[in-house]
Amino acid sequence: MANARSDSTQHIASSVNSAALPPLLYADTRTSSDQLYFSRVGIHDPFISFGFKGRKFSVQSALELGRVKKAGTFDVILPLEVWRKRAEACYPRHQAGPAEIIATLARHYRIRAFRVPDDFPAALFLRLRRLGLRLEVAGGAMFPEREIKSPWEAAAIREGNRLSTVGYAVAEEILRTSRIKGRTLLYQGRQLTSERLRHAIDAAIMAEGGTSDDTIVAGGNQACDPHNQGSGPLHPHELIIIDIFPRVNRTGYYGDMTRTFLKGRASEAQRKLCSTVRAAQLAALQTIRAGVDGRTVHEKVVSTFTAAGYATRHGKNGSVGFFHGTGHGLGLAVHEMPRLSGTVSMVLKKGAVVTVEPGLYYPGLGGCRFEDVVQVTNRAPRLLSRYPYDWEIR
Repeated sequence: MANARSDSTQHIASSVNSAALPPLLYADTRTSSDQLYFSRVGIHDPFISFGFKGRKFSVQSALELGRVKKAGTFDVILPLEVWRKRAEACYPRHQAGPAEIIATLARHYRIRAFRVPDDFPAALFLRLRRLGLRLEVAGGAMFPEREIKSPWEAAAIREGNRLSTVGYAVAEEILRTSRIKGRTLLYQGRQLTSERLRHAIDAAIMAEGGTSDDTIVAGGNQACDPHNQGSGPLHPHELIIIDIFPRVNRTGYYGDMTRTFLKGRASEAQRKLCSTVRAAQLAALQTIRAGVDGRTVHEKVVSTFTAAGYATRHGKNGSVGFFHGTGHGLGLAVHEMPRLSGTVSMVLKKGAVVTVEPGLYYPGLGGCRFEDVVQVTNRAPRLLSRYPYDWEIR
């Protein structure tokens, strides 16, 4: 990962704002984007980190201490082995685990309360409370400043989207060289499946320094379920949605792009569907700027679809039309704040990074989604992804 750089048993007054409390985390950086944001160094086992008086602290075992010191992203790095012994002395009747070590640290630094993320381990939370430490759950973003991306972060996200384009280039080449035989697509003499195409995409991204988990390659009616990963044979003359959201191994930041393809000859209905989705995306992009409500961007997409005659309907077996949000924040997690949605109101801030991904889904006709990533500015958004929209492959 790249670098960025009194007694604990007493309770503090309830009037203290939890947002002002020192942050406390216990997680690894692979599964916790908050821990990675705070630490700026990759550590694959859960560890203690906290902030206090403007400094960042970390507790590390002998296995990791030297490496983390060299990263230079913490102000104070404490040896786990030393603090475990101190915890054993403070709590002789308990086996000294993370809770006892945290309580001992809090006593030493005279920290009476911490703020913890919403996904803080429940068992550890309860144990710390039993040890007398006050904890306040963030109740939302642990680090609200994550919403605004620095130029370095924007470049890291752009690199994630470059990895996406590596996957699209491979997918497009495979579809281009595939042969149509009746209702079958043959690639190198064998039937082309979602699994084969996904494997080729993920392998190409891995070779370029990224990890692509859960890539979507969904054709036909499978594409009408936006989070269906896709399985089985891909067929000619059917729309295929490919959604690639790779993580850059070096930084931990994600890219997120979607393109729709069709191998063979599209029908006029399919062409209209795809052109309308692209028009809706362009309408959204023209609306995005600092100070605009994300709901307004979403409503622009909805009005574009409505004007073109594409209705959204909800039934007992699912929904058709456009039934998801227009976009979401992107960074150290695939889904971050803010949202471009009809269900929430969030004003876009300068520097936020969001996806723009309208789609239409009609079983029997197929699904289409185009997704790109932009950074919000005071004027036109800055594009952080780029790949052609030439979806029909003869």
